Amino acid sequence: MTATTPKETSAASNFCEGIQYFGEAIPGFETYGATPVIDLGTTANPTDPAAAFQTLLAADALRYLTLQVTGSKASGHPGGFASQAEAYAALVMLGYKNIITEVGHHAPGFYSAMFLDRSLEDMGIETVQQLRDRFREKHGLLGHLSGYIPGILAPAGPLGQGQHFAMAAALLHKDKLFPFTVGDGGLGEPYIISSIAHFHTAFPNVTNFLPILVWNGYSQEHHSMVSLKTNEQMKAYWQGNGFEQVVLVDAKDFDDANQSGDYVDSTAFSFEQRLAFTKAVLTGVDEAARSALSGKLTAFIIKQLKGAGVHARGAKSHNLYPKDTLDAPHIVNALKERALPPEVWQLVRTNCERAGGGPAAKTVVTEFEYELPELGELPLEEYPVGGEAKVSTTAMGRLVGKVGQIDKNFFVTNADGNEASGIANINQALKIIHPTTDDLYNQAPNGQVYEPLSEDACAGLAAGLSLMGARTLWCSYESFAINGLPIWQTVTQAMAELRRRTPSTITLFTAGALEQGRNGWTHQRPEIEAYFASLMRNGNVFPLFPPDANSIQVCYDWALTTKNKGIVITASKSPLPIRTTFEQTSQALRDGAVVLQEVSGNKKVVFAVIGDMTLIPVFEAAALLEKEGIGARIVSVINPRRLYRPHDTAWDTCSEPDGDFVDDAKFAELFDGDALIGVTGGAAAMLEPIMLRSTSKRDTFAWKRGETTASAGELMAFNGLTAQALVKRGIELVG
Repeated sequence: MTATTPKETSAASNFCEGIQYFGEAIPGFETYGATPVIDLGTTANPTDPAAAFQTLLAADALRYLTLQVTGSKASGHPGGFASQAEAYAALVMLGYKNIITEVGHHAPGFYSAMFLDRSLEDMGIETVQQLRDRFREKHGLLGHLSGYIPGILAPAGPLGQGQHFAMAAALLHKDKLFPFTVGDGGLGEPYIISSIAHFHTAFPNVTNFLPILVWNGYSQEHHSMVSLKTNEQMKAYWQGNGFEQVVLVDAKDFDDANQSGDYVDSTAFSFEQRLAFTKAVLTGVDEAARSALSGKLTAFIIKQLKGAGVHARGAKSHNLYPKDTLDAPHIVNALKERALPPEVWQLVRTNCERAGGGPAAKTVVTEFEYELPELGELPLEEYPVGGEAKVSTTAMGRLVGKVGQIDKNFFVTNADGNEASGIANINQALKIIHPTTDDLYNQAPNGQVYEPLSEDACAGLAAGLSLMGARTLWCSYESFAINGLPIWQTVTQAMAELRRRTPSTITLFTAGALEQGRNGWTHQRPEIEAYFASLMRNGNVFPLFPPDANSIQVCYDWALTTKNKGIVITASKSPLPIRTTFEQTSQALRDGAVVLQEVSGNKKVVFAVIGDMTLIPVFEAAALLEKEGIGARIVSVINPRRLYRPHDTAWDTCSEPDGDFVDDAKFAELFDGDALIGVTGGAAAMLEPIMLRSTSKRDTFAWKRGETTASAGELMAFNGLTAQALVKRGIELVG
């Protein structure tokens, strides 16, 4: 195709400003392109020749913009999206705009689509020049997808996550289709197919999500690991994992350019064969979409060479390097090859804007807050301080059951371990989702407790549903939760950027390392607390450490009122003393901590304690210090995020910002003394806010590593967390 420069035409609409090359008239345009096939409220007819023609034009428009946008910064990833441009264009032409992706590297293609349907106008991007200028810029179009971008349903970057968002959205919106693109290079990432399999077993009637496998033969820097599969083997792979319908369209079947290899570039075909391929994609997507919406687990596969229609092919098309500028001959040639005349740009834009009822920024489900039932006052039960020991997790579990009974879209996820975590009452109240009904095990097909043996699947559904607007709770052992943390972190970061309110993603992590001595070091992995400690600086992550069964109820009640945050509740499953009132925890949620005991003396050692079981040796140490004439103040640190200074965190950059931090006077009231000892059964990093601000002589006692022991006390001793060690260090500091 020959091309002209913008100066040679005056027909370009304003939005075309910044397009470097325009093409000459396309044969057949007067017949098949004179009138947009989509009117307001309509979709393309997949059997209409004009629909295939205009879908092909949309695919080329997406390719052109993707390459020019990435070329404008000599950075970004055009190749993967280019290989499935026909499939994306087909989805839009058929009215499906709730599109999610598994592949963060498809970002420039998704941005191009949001530009074409005018969604990006909500962030002031109205021309191609502005699209170019704001790509990979702060407050612009980030290198990977973000909830900050109008019309984008979910974040994308780490592989192995996109299916969770699609399944969560499908569960909440059963009348809509949620396609998600997944690359063959990332197909082996944990745990795409297994998470779909468990979801489908739990929710067999929820099939309105559609994997779009982009089978292009390559991953980021080499051939994909599934590149040698035959079409029959690939279909069998999906069918063997429970997919009833697998629709595969292979560009090789339409090749009239004699390309070598199993993967070919459809843009090298004759125009007639390009149309035939596009029509096959359009009708195939239509078939797959209808199948998914009719109750069949369905996948659509487009097989086409990576980089089809852009500057390079195969893995070499994956990303641009500094040499790949808009002035580079190979980029110029590729843009000219894909150049479209002004009237085509206008046609494509009109179709994209009208499809699906309007711009994605005005129509997709995540542009609206999900309606939730009011919870009212939860039945908190306050136990007397000093009374009978209670299990914290069980006290919270009773409230969780009540939430689920009120909110039928509320789900609890746990990797088959609620009973072991002291929260069997959740299973009793809400039932484990299972195809086998069994009252003994609290199983029922319509339950609200999701129990795959995969922390990724647990965290994925819970965090995905929260991002989509629903209430959830992810429960886990602290030692295993690390396996589900990547998607939880992705969601909390996305929540910090969202342009809408959504319930915080809440977790309950039980059986901390100190309770798992007999199970050995495999169950003793409190390093996850260091992860959360670093995430506190994001500004919207709040780890909570309730010291007893009263405190945990207040913490959970508060967490349910928050928006766009990550709330991590860590508590024991053992019966422990009641040390706080409801009011004390309410105060600690505001001030970060609460004083549990104060003993006067000639000198004073302040113990800043994170956790519940760790209070046991600290109270013993305080009693021993008192015998030595040394006073002690025991402070339970419940909400350490409050103890930072405002400038320590990025709270003011967050959606739904929370800028409440204790002032210096309150901090001094809590922690000033002759010596300060921070004590935690987890990672010492969680004590950073206190150690950062304190001017006292100070030290920390924290977890070192796991060992097989017969009791929590023995495990604490192995890690130096004993009353004797605390007393010795306290005397040294005040001496």
